[in-house]
Amino acid sequence: MRPDDLRHLRAAIEISRAARAHGNEPYGALLVAAGGAVLLSAENTQVTERDCTGHAELNLMREASRRFDAATLAGCTVYATGEPCPMCAGALYWGGIRRVVYALSVESMIALAGPNADEIRLSCREVLGRGGREVEVLGPALEDEARRAFGA
Repeated sequence: MRPDDLRHLRAAIEISRAARAHGNEPYGALLVAAGGAVLLSAENTQVTERDCTGHAELNLMREASRRFDAATLAGCTVYATGEPCPMCAGALYWGGIRRVVYALSVESMIALAGPNADEIRLSCREVLGRGGREVEVLGPALEDEARRAFGA
């Protein structure tokens, strides 16, 4: 990991706490430019927006693709509280993101949710690895800190 990766990942975890305080699942995402500037942040809005696609990474990519060109996005890193699901991994891929760093693995999220976990058991590495261009994926990292955002 790069020196600032843990700092940005902690910022994504803070965003997830805000999502939880707003009544949503505790997921957050951060878009960081190649030079280290934070460009955007987004939180999960599935409950408050009544939108099953309101995952933090998808919300982030919707806004990012409106604001930034392909070259800018290709140089960005997305930091996420949880390992991006297949839907979000697809959005990251089609948005041109080349680097993803996440805190909680899909296995950890399933363990946190318990027997009623509503997760697709497919890693983002597998989804992104099936594309035609390389996407660097780092994680899990800081899982204990991310679990605390879930109240665990």
